Amino acid sequence: MDTRPILFFDSGVGGLSIVGPARGALPDAPFVYAADSAGFPYGTKSEAEIAARVPVLLGRLAERYRPRLIVIACNTASTIALPVVRAALDLPVVGTVPAIKPAAALSVTRTIGVLGTEATVRQAYVDDLAARFAGDCTVLRYGSAALVEMAEAKLHGRAVAPDRYAAVLDGLFSQPGGERIDVIVNACTHFPLVEAELAMAAPGVRFVDGGPGIARRIVHLMQGESWSGAGEGTAVFTRLGDEERALAPALAARGFARIEQL
Repeated sequence: MDTRPILFFDSGVGGLSIVGPARGALPDAPFVYAADSAGFPYGTKSEAEIAARVPVLLGRLAERYRPRLIVIACNTASTIALPVVRAALDLPVVGTVPAIKPAAALSVTRTIGVLGTEATVRQAYVDDLAARFAGDCTVLRYGSAALVEMAEAKLHGRAVAPDRYAAVLDGLFSQPGGERIDVIVNACTHFPLVEAELAMAAPGVRFVDGGPGIARRIVHLMQGESWSGAGEGTAVFTRLGDEERALAPALAARGFARIEQL
């Protein structure tokens, strides 16, 4: 029986927002969720640090778990390291990029916000997406390391004051023309984990992310594959301490009953 899993990779727990739609599309597939907890967060790191770190880690993960497909469930890592990873590994690699195209299709005011990490929103890749798919829109960007930490706190069961979400969104709305934003791209996989809180802080604004599209891409690439598992999953961390072990209930609820260290 073919027990090779699909492997999801992120700096922290944000990639779980990609796991959800993928699990719904392929409920019998075995998953491995890998978090680079020793390198978290990526959004405040330099491009050179991420470009050097991510391919090495994915090489080690591929050697240990022999996945049939890897999903880089991190916008920052994808916009910086995806081409190098694809060149280095002899298996399909799916990246996660800001959902600017569907956001532009939804926008009535033709003003959209891109909410990501600092490292993601400054990438030329985002410039290209905006030019190709939102050329008739005003595209405003804001990078927030705080919101990444807030999403992590939520999965740890720690309370976050609602006004902190409003303060993050003000980074978009306070920009010239920001009052016209009617669609916001959650351009970090952490952010869909707190979409309900963001929506409460911005009534009437729609939020979009890449999760559903990535799930469709995985299904397309895995056509004809058979699955020997019943959706079992393993979570692996590059550093496994008390903070990571405290995530066990949230991980188990998403199908990752086993926790390991790389």
